[in-house]
Amino acid sequence: MEDVKKRKVGEAVGNGETSSSSSEEEMRLLLDPLPKPQLVHLLSKLGSQYPSIAEEIRSIASADPVHRKLFVRGLAWNTTSETLCAAFQVHGEIEEGAVISDKTTGKSRGYGFITFKHMESAHNALKAPSKMIDGRLAVCNLACEGLSGASTTPDLAQRKLYIGGLSPNITSEELLKYFEKHGDIEEGSVAYDKDTNVSRGFGFVTYKTVEAAKKAIDDPNKILGGRNIIVKLADSHKGKSLQTQLPTAVVPMALPMAAGYPQPGNAHAQPQISYAPVTLKKESLGLPSTPMGIGCHLVWCVWKLFGGIR
Repeated sequence: MEDVKKRKVGEAVGNGETSSSSSEEEMRLLLDPLPKPQLVHLLSKLGSQYPSIAEEIRSIASADPVHRKLFVRGLAWNTTSETLCAAFQVHGEIEEGAVISDKTTGKSRGYGFITFKHMESAHNALKAPSKMIDGRLAVCNLACEGLSGASTTPDLAQRKLYIGGLSPNITSEELLKYFEKHGDIEEGSVAYDKDTNVSRGFGFVTYKTVEAAKKAIDDPNKILGGRNIIVKLADSHKGKSLQTQLPTAVVPMALPMAAGYPQPGNAHAQPQISYAPVTLKKESLGLPSTPMGIGCHLVWCVWKLFGGIR
């Protein structure tokens, strides 16, 4: 079999073809019909055996920053670009990292971006997407996915909880530590005022499973920081409808009328105003050319209908 291969290579060279080009073309023909999983398996095997191939694969995969850039949300208002990068540099060399600030106020908007130098660093970071940064549990996903890559699974509404009645001195870390007894937490934080960075007395916790969220809701002992706290589904709190109260009775309201005419049922509400006599010609059938008040116009219409035309 080996002799056959050598003979084919020799024939190709004798025909003026290089062995490398012939081999590459042959490989393309062989690889083209293969499904992606098989190709990935073959390249992975080759990359693990030959460092030069591994480096080539790494270079091609990392060429596009879309595979290396992470979107990080849920940041504390006081988190800076430096502290953000410091939290992620354990996964690999960072090419660029920044917290996004409001252009007008210069204050953080609560999210940022991290771009690694190599794609595998980004993948390592995504293995544990939740990360405690400056006392808040931030969450990351590929930036190309945007918010669609966040926790938007169909059961999210059953996993995200609203926590109300919190003591002002309860931190995000204390909140998460209290609720992690029911299960693994994907995301959570105390809600802080953007300007003062003071707790607003409530927060949110998102569990990784619906079962853990149910345990937290059903727990009869809901006491944190010496206070009874409220634990319920976040959607039920957010979607709390504001009941519009309809009037039980119609309240009579006086409608404005032309000056000089009393309001019905309230003859003394407005004083009677007498108008000077209006002289109109019988043969004048059109509207008066000079402007007149509403009251004069009504008088003219009545005269026109009942006495003006003989």
